[in-house]
Amino acid sequence: MLSRPFFTTHEIAELLKVSEATVRGWIHENELRAVRFGPKFRVAAKDLEAFVNARATRPAAENDPSR
Repeated sequence: MLSRPFFTTHEIAELLKVSEATVRGWIHENELRAVRFGPKFRVAAKDLEAFVNARATRPAAENDPSR
């Protein structure tokens, strides 16, 4: 069903080179969609990708191999 189901706030912080508090702030401000499992948040890979793409300074090139 899910190849890479969810990222933790710690994993996202490491990937984006920000603090975990920043990631939690994005979640609490409803900027980053997350799912709560008990006291912890998890973010689906597609939601993290959408969050990052929404903050891009310009659209990705159609023939960009990193897409």
